[in-house]
Amino acid sequence: MMPQSDFQTMPGHLLRRAQQLSNALFAEECGAFDLTSVQYAALNALAGHGDVDATRLASLIAFDRSTIGGVLERLVTKGLITRRTAASDRRVKRLKLTPEGHKILDEVEAPVARVQQRLLEALNAHEREAFLAALTKLITASPHEATHDSTSTPAPTNRV
Repeated sequence: MMPQSDFQTMPGHLLRRAQQLSNALFAEECGAFDLTSVQYAALNALAGHGDVDATRLASLIAFDRSTIGGVLERLVTKGLITRRTAASDRRVKRLKLTPEGHKILDEVEAPVARVQQRLLEALNAHEREAFLAALTKLITASPHEATHDSTSTPAPTNRV
């Protein structure tokens, strides 16, 4: 019989738990805006990069391009972005923030800042800096970082 690992100390488990905490804090602080953290990231990227297509947006926010369509559909329905056919290629849809999209980004700025503060409040300034540096190094060192596409992640093995 294989020895059991303490999964609760494994980096993957701890990162998943930290993501759960981040999502819960985002929901608490930003729930009144009917906005998810992924929708916020999409709006923020569009505000910073202007007129882009869905593939580029998925790359900018490190989101799976096969599921970005649902996120975009909800943002269009809420009136926060528009989609228009690109003049150069009718198959491509260009995305743009609406005035309402800009407005909600301004309104949600303080609540999003509170999420970040609350997420790291257990750490002192030095620990915060080290934690963020370690996360950045972990992500940028990954061979999957170049694609920002979870569809390129290898299939999991059947290890216990």
